[in-house]
Amino acid sequence: MQDLNNLKRKVIQYKEVLNNTEMYRKEWKEKLKAHIISTMENLIKESGLDATVELKETVEHLEAIVISLGQRKSGIYEKVNDDLQRHLIKHNGALIYQQLFNGKVVVLINYPMIEGYGEPRPPRNIAIYRPEELEPPFFIRHLEELVKEVTNWEDYDDDEPSQSNPRIGFNMNLLDASMQDGQ
Repeated sequence: MQDLNNLKRKVIQYKEVLNNTEMYRKEWKEKLKAHIISTMENLIKESGLDATVELKETVEHLEAIVISLGQRKSGIYEKVNDDLQRHLIKHNGALIYQQLFNGKVVVLINYPMIEGYGEPRPPRNIAIYRPEELEPPFFIRHLEELVKEVTNWEDYDDDEPSQSNPRIGFNMNLLDASMQDGQ
């Protein structure tokens, strides 16, 4: 009988988790999504951060709110000929709030990257929250973390000894590539 009681407890827990998923999805749709968007728009305005807030809602219950720092010419370009240059585009990074399959919200940082220049660095997972856990101070901390991470990426210096992860997403050695082309 003890085994059956254990099974019954696990079934009850399973049903609670399924019910939570439905409640979290409802909360996202009815309140949380709009709250995150308005909070981020206000924080961007108040802080002077050059960013936009976009809602990605292609897939129901996997929606995302993207706080993007935009994209621009990287300043790096290939000289195609004397009159033509092929510019590499730089994506400046983003903060993402995405609804997970279970209704919880994952907060991610997408690092800057330059198209055609190495592999992009994988996003950094800040945390996963239940809707009720996303308190106002967290939004400021998340934006601060984004600004800190993109600043570190922009100010990359391999002479700094104590960086926890010195890789900035550039896995291409142009010197080696140009030497190979010259051989």
